[in-house]
Amino acid sequence: MTSMTEYQQSVEWLFQVRRFGPERTLEPIIRLTWLLGDPQNRFKSIHIAGTNGKGSTSAMIASILRAAGYHVGLYTSPHLERFTERIVVDGEEIPEEDVVRLIKLIKPLVERLDAEPQRVHPLFFDIVTAMALKYFEELHVDFAVLEVGMGGRLDATNIVNPLVSVITNISLEHTQVLGDTVLKIAYEKAGIIKPCSILITATQDDAVYSLFVEKCKSLNTEIHRVGGDITFRRLGADLHSQSFEVNGLKGSYTLQTSLLGGYQLYNAAVAIGAVEALSHSNIEVSETAIMRGFAEVSWPGRLEIMQEHPLVVLDSAKDAEATHALAEAVEELPHCKLIAVVSISSDKNIPEMIRHISSVADEFLVTSHSVMGRAAERDFIGGEVAKYGLPWVSIEKVEDAVNDALARAEERDMILVTGSVFVVGEARRIWKGTGGGL
Repeated sequence: MTSMTEYQQSVEWLFQVRRFGPERTLEPIIRLTWLLGDPQNRFKSIHIAGTNGKGSTSAMIASILRAAGYHVGLYTSPHLERFTERIVVDGEEIPEEDVVRLIKLIKPLVERLDAEPQRVHPLFFDIVTAMALKYFEELHVDFAVLEVGMGGRLDATNIVNPLVSVITNISLEHTQVLGDTVLKIAYEKAGIIKPCSILITATQDDAVYSLFVEKCKSLNTEIHRVGGDITFRRLGADLHSQSFEVNGLKGSYTLQTSLLGGYQLYNAAVAIGAVEALSHSNIEVSETAIMRGFAEVSWPGRLEIMQEHPLVVLDSAKDAEATHALAEAVEELPHCKLIAVVSISSDKNIPEMIRHISSVADEFLVTSHSVMGRAAERDFIGGEVAKYGLPWVSIEKVEDAVNDALARAEERDMILVTGSVFVVGEARRIWKGTGGGL
């Protein structure tokens, strides 16, 4: 058994690698995977981009393929609580000893590439992506479901040649890197579309859709849109699950899932379109597998209910579009007063996020997640809350803020923890008791 110390040392080395470099290019991941024997060519893949919903959609697709009897790798980011959540095969996180082993394998290759002058060197996400691809090759997965980290065109995952590409939706995000308009960001996301392939998208923006259509035409690639070729409607919902119907590319399905929120139905429709599109590669997935996949899918930290009296809901909404969808979803949940526990990363559109959350909240406990240098100043967030005439309190630590909210809440009230994946990961440990850190 690998000691925690060895694992921690390995992952600490990884997290000290630069996240962003002076240039954005696929060169480092191409060179790194070449040194590893190009593991990405040893399995089929489905590639998922989008501003919001790509993690949930990836989890849904992976769950359906598992239910169909396939051996499935799932690569997502960021993690909620543990680094090992990022690399999963058949529902099992990569063991810590395999993380150590793969870092021992890859670290000398990174150092070799770093020593080359006048080259662009591997970044954090290049290394983690290479680890995931190598691990999936070693375990002989049939499919890898790969979530884009940021953007698409120059994301490290974009070295795969997927059977199906997915772009869930587009809104403003990472504007310093991806561009300051929705169409500029859509151009970056469209970079995952491959020739003679299939794209499934849930964008509701007609200008974005037109951009995708033109890109697909130029590549001789099919495009299918949720709201057009694929439709859905909700049948019912409670605190534990929701039922819905999807009319897909090949059939109609009546489904149930424990993932809550109307926004998840868009993700579900996209996932079904992606799985149905595999038929173009002579891969047929049965209705039974689709039904079972949705019944069994799990994606923590997305409208996740931790307890009912008072109702405690965790949601990783991390930008303005996500908080808008969250506000609509929260309105459907039974509650009297709503206490929002919020921490937001400093690079987000905080005024818009607070505007959405303030439309449903009665008071705020503003806190700071512990990711170094990322959390916005509590006073700045509080100043935005004050614009709506709502009371707010500044509490440094997430755990203290959640406990304060529990002390304030009556039995029929709701506590909503939101604003980033990081604050949700920290809060979730209060109920799940899982270890923090790496």
